[in-house]
Amino acid sequence: MTYQNLNLLNYLQNDKNNMRKHPAKNVPFATGEAVKDSLIGQKSGQNSNAASEQICIEGFSVMHPRSPDETDELPSSQLALSDQFNSPLRKYETKELQSETNRVLNCCLTDPPDVPSVLENETLNLNIVQNQSRTTNSGTSRRMSLKDQMKNAMAGNAMAPTSKASRSKKMKEIALSEEINVAMKTIEATSGADIGPFYGLPSKVKDLIFQFKGIKELYEWQHTCLTLESVQSRKNLIYSLPTSGGKTLVAEILIMQELLCRKNDALFILPYVAIVQEKVRGLSAFGIEFNFSVEEYAGSKGKFPPIKRRQKKSLYIATIEKAHSLVNALIETERITSLGLIVVDELHMLGEGSRGAVLEMTLSKILYTNKTSQIIGMSATLNNVSDLQHFLKAEHFASNFRPVQLKEYVKICDKIYEVDNKSEDYFTFSRILSYKYSSNMEKIDPDHLIALVTEVIPNYSCLVFCPTKKNCENVSKMLCKYLNKSFITIKEKEKCAVIQELKNIGNGMICPILRNTVPYGLAYHHSGLTNDERKLIEDAYTAGILCLLACTSTLAAGVNLPARRVILRSPYVARDFLKRSQYKQMIGRAGRAGMDKEGESILIAQENDKKLVSNLISKPLEGCYSNLIYDNEKGIKDLLLSLIGLKVTQTLHQIVGFMAGTLLGVQQQQFFKEKSFLEVIEQALESLMEKGLIKDKISSCNNEGKMYHKLEVTKLGHATFKGSIDLAYCDSLNMDLKKGLEGLVLGNYLHLIYLITPYDIVSQCIPDWMIYFRQFHQLDAVEQKVFATVGVPESFLTKKASCQTVKKTVDDFVAARFYLSLVLYSLFKEMNTWAVAQKFNMSRGFLQNLLNSAATFSSSVQHFCEELEEFWAYHALFKDLTHKLSYCVKPELVPLMEVSGVQEARARQLYNAGYKSLTYLANANPEVLVKTIEHMSKRQANQIVSSAKMLLNEKAEALQEEVEELLRLPIDLPLQTESTVTAR
Repeated sequence: MTYQNLNLLNYLQNDKNNMRKHPAKNVPFATGEAVKDSLIGQKSGQNSNAASEQICIEGFSVMHPRSPDETDELPSSQLALSDQFNSPLRKYETKELQSETNRVLNCCLTDPPDVPSVLENETLNLNIVQNQSRTTNSGTSRRMSLKDQMKNAMAGNAMAPTSKASRSKKMKEIALSEEINVAMKTIEATSGADIGPFYGLPSKVKDLIFQFKGIKELYEWQHTCLTLESVQSRKNLIYSLPTSGGKTLVAEILIMQELLCRKNDALFILPYVAIVQEKVRGLSAFGIEFNFSVEEYAGSKGKFPPIKRRQKKSLYIATIEKAHSLVNALIETERITSLGLIVVDELHMLGEGSRGAVLEMTLSKILYTNKTSQIIGMSATLNNVSDLQHFLKAEHFASNFRPVQLKEYVKICDKIYEVDNKSEDYFTFSRILSYKYSSNMEKIDPDHLIALVTEVIPNYSCLVFCPTKKNCENVSKMLCKYLNKSFITIKEKEKCAVIQELKNIGNGMICPILRNTVPYGLAYHHSGLTNDERKLIEDAYTAGILCLLACTSTLAAGVNLPARRVILRSPYVARDFLKRSQYKQMIGRAGRAGMDKEGESILIAQENDKKLVSNLISKPLEGCYSNLIYDNEKGIKDLLLSLIGLKVTQTLHQIVGFMAGTLLGVQQQQFFKEKSFLEVIEQALESLMEKGLIKDKISSCNNEGKMYHKLEVTKLGHATFKGSIDLAYCDSLNMDLKKGLEGLVLGNYLHLIYLITPYDIVSQCIPDWMIYFRQFHQLDAVEQKVFATVGVPESFLTKKASCQTVKKTVDDFVAARFYLSLVLYSLFKEMNTWAVAQKFNMSRGFLQNLLNSAATFSSSVQHFCEELEEFWAYHALFKDLTHKLSYCVKPELVPLMEVSGVQEARARQLYNAGYKSLTYLANANPEVLVKTIEHMSKRQANQIVSSAKMLLNEKAEALQEEVEELLRLPIDLPLQTESTVTAR
């Protein structure tokens, strides 16, 4: 039995059930020989002049004879088109169509296993014939435009006669049962086909996993996890394993089961934008093969509410913040039950600041509003699992499996100790470094980093984690300065190509440190680099061109870049001592499955840190605790505002019931000792009332006759939660927008950019007043006018630049925010990160982060303004600005950058190679791409083409569904009689 035929049978059975509920809204479907006989009416002796009925089979439409009594089964727009189709003028024109239809059906019915591929090709041919056969009323051969077709169809709606009584539901069910029986016979005839031996999935899934991931067989723990009774019975599950144990593959198989077998949408929550983009690229090929949509929700990407697809299911891949907005949109549109599976990677992030609070809100809302969904959480670092189990109502599965053995070492002075958890002091003497330094070298490299590195590179890879970004750069410079010159000759050609590509990314500019280190196979990696630069360095490291990266701790939680040896330069991150979970994440990068038999981690520590290091090695992982009370209980207030705004809970009793199910509710005894949980909730509600975000509606009587208070959001509150605006800044944003209406400067984009400059990033920048003053005088008169409008006069800048005392009161926060607005404005105009970075003396990575944050906040402000009538003028302005900020490149590159993971440099390469639009890229040959585009691997080419195909399909389907929606007969259309039509 083929997988496709099984889908067909399920579709028919579902249609039968739907018809019982809504008989007037469904169109009968037919399959197999029943379709063939009904289409070729002459063979069965049916009346060719009978009204026609549309039959849909796996993506193409044909016309089939039907009784005049069944006219109420079709929308009137289809009736009008049916009349045109059966008119005497059309009889001659449809001979070619009928011949083509017969040929398609013969192919379809004689070779069932290949139905989808046949239909995909033949549908196009059939549609072409239909389009070519359309003529105007005068009988000319001129093709009718879509506009004319729609006008004719709508005219037919008005002229359609009043429908007569339909046949009984019993007759319809009998007819549909016959069709299902035919489908059953067809399925039985091909029962030898593969229906899903790979954990209930088609074997094609296993083949694609091998093709794209190189995985032939699953690990034993993966098989055990996938066959757990809790997984089979759709219970919530938390599973934890060491880093690189293969957790993600299990999640992806469960997602496939949900999409393909249970026919539900799925949500995959990931911590960072880069990982979301990587996963979208990786799963797009599966979506194309098995006809489900893969949608990216990261940065400014993502549609709210998501497109409601009738013919395929959706996999939403989202960051934590975007997942929360997506869940809110699904609850508001009453579509939350469409989510069958929610997978959360790095579940331990529940305990990490404001992002943890957002993740807790998301999961709490899903648990409360969607009782049928399944939640899967995974993490390498979990301790208080019992609390998380209680919160998620989940089972727990754990394993210590690691594909590559990991050996932990700690270096103190010139001695290296192996970590031994069985020993009382946890350190077992291992060896003394044999590499002897001179006194000068001892001063330059007191930690013997050069010796530790040269033991593994260039034959193996190495990661050096540094406490700061500056330290990353210094380490990479120091290492290449004292490495043997023979390192330069290894893969020299490939390294030169990497340097050239870095120059292309920077429009001829390249970081001098990278120019010197890359020839030795070294590079630094931190947030100061642009996304393009980081991606290129990661790809070069994965390909073995670079053998060492000096990086910050963020790499440990980001993309998968394993190494033979991992060195922790210091047990600190900035000034903070390492957490146990951070340490485990870092050393988890040691050992590459399938390439190394073992991995090593070496922590470099000082003698005075030995006790702290002992605790770091021996103590258990930190617990995961709720962050809803983080930052003055901001999380609780955000959650309560959205709950009331979405009408999930509107009374105090309902709110208390909801909050009891949160992680904070589970852990309330650990947090609240001086006051009760109820008092905390009441204080948060009072704070929201004081800010004018919610109000207490007039009391009402319940069923028992008692009075109760019902809470509502105000207009400002509704706009705040719809725009996902931070409560700390909603008042400031509202005031800034009102002030802008009084004198908005529209001669340029500077004033608008100021209004969408993120408030929360201002603290990360201290203005350079001389640069500030210089930039002011480089602007024209209209641009300078914005300074006075927002409250930063020229006199203030002059005194600040000359270090004079400023007597006039100017808000320092406004001045700092406007300084960032100038940076954004320069990026917006010049579109050159290098030039702007030099102009303002800022890192390229910070500028790119600022730009991404501004695009995201612009989208939020746009939604905020949509909910407040007084800001109607801003709507169109911010919509355009958001789009421009999201890409900030030349217009011709925007369509290519819509493809997930394609950054500016790659888009420019593709455009110059002739791939000038999404259509070109979707139809590209990956092998040709590899030969045409420099530094593109076959894997990258396949992912880009798959992502482009997925995006193109989504755009086409959205347009098609929009047309169908316009042509669909409204359910509540008033009945029309011939007399009313004549009267008109």
